[in-house]
Amino acid sequence: MAYAIGLDFGTNSVRCLIVDVTNGGELGTAVYGYETGHEGIILDSSDHNLARQNPADYIKGLEVSIKKAISEAKKANEDFDASRIIGIGIDTTGSTPIPVDKDGTPLGMLDEFKDNPNAQAWLWKDHTGYAEAAEITELAAKEHPEYLAKCGGTYSSEWFFSKILHCLRTDPKVFDAAYSWVECADFVPAVLTGITAPEAIKRSRCASGHKAMFANDWGGLPAKEFLAKLDPKLGELRDRLYDKTDTIDVAAGKLTQQLAEKLALPAGIPVAVGAFDAHLGGVGSGIAPGKLVKIIGTSTCDMIVSEPGQQLPDVPGICGIVDGSILPGVYGLEAGQSAVGDIFNWFVNYIEPGGKSQGSHEALTDKAAKLKPGQSGLLALDWNNGNRTILVDQRLTGLLIGQTLHTKPEEIYRALIEATAFGALTIINRVEEYGVKVTEVINCGGIAEKNPLIMQIYADVTGREMKISRSAQSCALGAAIAGAVVAGKKTGGYDNCPDAQAAMCGVKETTFEPITENHKVYRQLYALYKQLHDAFGLESFSGKMANVMKELLDIKDKANV
Repeated sequence: MAYAIGLDFGTNSVRCLIVDVTNGGELGTAVYGYETGHEGIILDSSDHNLARQNPADYIKGLEVSIKKAISEAKKANEDFDASRIIGIGIDTTGSTPIPVDKDGTPLGMLDEFKDNPNAQAWLWKDHTGYAEAAEITELAAKEHPEYLAKCGGTYSSEWFFSKILHCLRTDPKVFDAAYSWVECADFVPAVLTGITAPEAIKRSRCASGHKAMFANDWGGLPAKEFLAKLDPKLGELRDRLYDKTDTIDVAAGKLTQQLAEKLALPAGIPVAVGAFDAHLGGVGSGIAPGKLVKIIGTSTCDMIVSEPGQQLPDVPGICGIVDGSILPGVYGLEAGQSAVGDIFNWFVNYIEPGGKSQGSHEALTDKAAKLKPGQSGLLALDWNNGNRTILVDQRLTGLLIGQTLHTKPEEIYRALIEATAFGALTIINRVEEYGVKVTEVINCGGIAEKNPLIMQIYADVTGREMKISRSAQSCALGAAIAGAVVAGKKTGGYDNCPDAQAAMCGVKETTFEPITENHKVYRQLYALYKQLHDAFGLESFSGKMANVMKELLDIKDKANV
């Protein structure tokens, strides 16, 4: 028997999963919640855009979670032997860049900067660089439109260079102290392998291609001259970044002797090049041409890959089209929503409708499930944390219309769920509009696992069957698949990702089929959603909106007959 470890560094915690590579069986798992900040996130009450993390939590997290997962595996199976672990894979959030010194030590772990949030990891959901993102977009549109063509036409504040440029502008002391910047997806493999010098670290194809405008077509990262026009120091930084990237079937290095002894693992285990959590969630869910994978959690990531040899068209508003970013050898296309679970959590935790006993997720879900589509007369926009796709505008905010003096909390809760489903449909429509056919939808993540109502509403809104990945830990499973592939067939692993997926992935028996009558109503509601979407999201919108509230009332009246 042979096993692989998948390490999944999420927004609030790191999860370790130990997997039987012959069949995807999950033997041991452990979760470590980051200790710094609020649920692992460093926040600033005066700036809602700021979200940082302490890199020291990543290091402690991998050590604690691996040890505990090995212990759990031994309890679950007396035949388990950690010496049979053949590979390690890593996924992380992103873009989550970290300023590091010449040795690759994060500045936030140095005494001089330990209390400075700007010296910590800039978490994916940090939007402080929204002005810099707009500046990058404007300059690229004038001088290098090819940069934007592969990332949806707009550079985002969630991404690599906007965050670094914002640091330069607001805290030059931190920027000047940083020898280089390293994505979390590259930092963790570097720690495991002991290859921490920024010039020596193998850089992730998915992180660089989707968030840092990297493409071999134009020689890697954006030109030094282009970055220098944003700021001369940013141009100088390019020389201290990287010129080459690798896919998840490449080893970043081997587990160090020191960590092997500490973790009770064999030294020299190959460690895969890192990738983003959503991308490896796609791998762990069995992503393949035609199969759209939705990672549904605090936010969502929607992914699909091309047919081998197929050149994908440039698709406006998506988060990137990158060769080998999800599966090696094919183009990966990424989209997503900046908030889904976060919207539901906002309503429950901040608004606290009906108090804690009546306003829990469970209580609201039970009541919302009793409502018919359109019955509430409500319609919402899912932009409480900005719009990632297709408008790519983090300055957009949420909206709820149709309230009356009789509106109940469960009606609002259902409207928020429906809004996220409408956002999901908008993404599907956009990729299909540009010739990328979606034949199957596979969902994964905590919400897909735990909330049948949401899955049914997604099926009813999209008119498509909603399948759920067999693994409740698809991101960690995808990371373990990468570990099994870099280990290779000779040691009990695999020579490529599709072979590993065939053995280790699957979907649950329970699926959610669209209900015809519900879908008819949601088609009407989606037309109104799209009207609001364009009116508030597109400066070019010139239509009228006086019909929206009254049509919602008409739909409500029919639903209540």
